[in-house]
Amino acid sequence: MQRLGKLIYPAQCLTCDEMIEVTRGLCPTCWSDTPFIVDHPCEACGRPLIGEAQEGDLCDDCRAHPRVWDRGRAVMLYSGNARSIVLRFKHGDRTDLAYSAGVWLANAAAPLIVPEMVIAPVPLHWFRLLRRRYNQAALLAARVAKIHKLTYVPGLLKRPSATRTLDGMTAEQRRETVAGSIRLTEKRAVKVQGKRVLLIDDVMTTGATLTQCAQACLDAGAQGVDVAVLARVDREG
Repeated sequence: MQRLGKLIYPAQCLTCDEMIEVTRGLCPTCWSDTPFIVDHPCEACGRPLIGEAQEGDLCDDCRAHPRVWDRGRAVMLYSGNARSIVLRFKHGDRTDLAYSAGVWLANAAAPLIVPEMVIAPVPLHWFRLLRRRYNQAALLAARVAKIHKLTYVPGLLKRPSATRTLDGMTAEQRRETVAGSIRLTEKRAVKVQGKRVLLIDDVMTTGATLTQCAQACLDAGAQGVDVAVLARVDREG
């Protein structure tokens, strides 16, 4: 039946109409235009580093501005076909991308995984969720949790108030805009007490939103927080 299905519905590239051998994959052209992070990453934010790998190595930004969380990983840089994937996933109703993107993210996050870890997504404000109909970070987090067989808590964090879009803002403006905008859901606080938490999001720019999420988890008694994102902006504006 699977062979018959492939004959009737041949596999196509996730981001173009090119026929490919495997389902839910990328054609060679799109793969080469997707800047997957293959160099050793900054231990805190996942940005690729140049030079010989060293344990606990940090990028200049993370040395100058230490993160609230402990470790971070990213699948790819937010450029080229990676940007197209994220935008289709986030704004184009391409929820089917969550399957493959979730697998990539689970692989990237593998070094962060520890037993009994709790996985949670960065939340959307209810109005934005109503308009978009889904939280792309939640779809990714659910996939990562399933692959690593860990506890998934989709409603761990909440946004009581809506914030302006962060596009085009400087790092300082982003920090000021999201300050105090994310809280832990009180009835789920017990889920993180004494546990490590892995926060999942689609894109990290300055890390301002993830900082708020991580701090909320730590204030609730989490043992520590790590982060994993689908794409990482290479340079902050």
